[in-house]
Amino acid sequence: MAFDLSGRTAVITGGAGLLGQRHAAAVAEMGATPILVDSNITAARQIAEQIAARYGVAAAAYGIDITDSQQVDELAAELRARGNVDILINNAARNPKVEDGNINFSRLENFPLSEWQNDIAVGLTGAFLLSRTFGEDMARQGKGVILNVASDLAVIAPDQRLYRKDGVPETQQPVKPVTYSVVKAGLIGLTRYLSTYWINRGVRCNAISPGGVYAGQDEVFLSRIEQLIPLGRMAHRDEYKAAIVFLVSDASSYMNGANLIVDGGRTSW
Repeated sequence: MAFDLSGRTAVITGGAGLLGQRHAAAVAEMGATPILVDSNITAARQIAEQIAARYGVAAAAYGIDITDSQQVDELAAELRARGNVDILINNAARNPKVEDGNINFSRLENFPLSEWQNDIAVGLTGAFLLSRTFGEDMARQGKGVILNVASDLAVIAPDQRLYRKDGVPETQQPVKPVTYSVVKAGLIGLTRYLSTYWINRGVRCNAISPGGVYAGQDEVFLSRIEQLIPLGRMAHRDEYKAAIVFLVSDASSYMNGANLIVDGGRTSW
């Protein structure tokens, strides 16, 4: 019963993304009503409809810019009219790919200021705005859980050898962009701050740091990263669902300010 989420409402940012939709399905499977928040409203609505049909919950979707405080406040006002929000999962992130743009755009010395600002705005400022607004509502109602989706790269540095291209000069080798590590580490800092801020009013906050997920990566990359993981593989897309449910349910009632690493053991090496 501690895992039961019946009667609860969960807001999931980046709800149409690779993992966001699975977070939504995970809480729906345990009885919660997921609210998918995503800039891609068409995809979010389709996923919400699928979840509603499969799990028999009143899943809904909203298309807002989470970096806009007015839009966040308007969303909160609309959801208040429906009832309490009990769970917030800050999952949205831009996560620029190494292969995006020209081959060396990702390098620190070339990384555009505009990319830095946009990545921080979505991944970190968005989480702050949602937490500020919905956290206050949770404190007012005397209970609630905030979960920030960080990454194993909030704990360890990216291994840039994973992204190397044969025949490319050293100064032009692609790398994992700096913003990913900064945003994810920042989310852990935000988690610790929030974990004490409203705790006397019943609001807990934890983080989860997933490892990489299979998503059509090329064979060279896979052969490299699998050697860095004690389990010998990356995660399948549904392997975080139970951890998500644990962290947003009463099953984790004595966890607060923690960062649960689910990475196949990669950070142990």
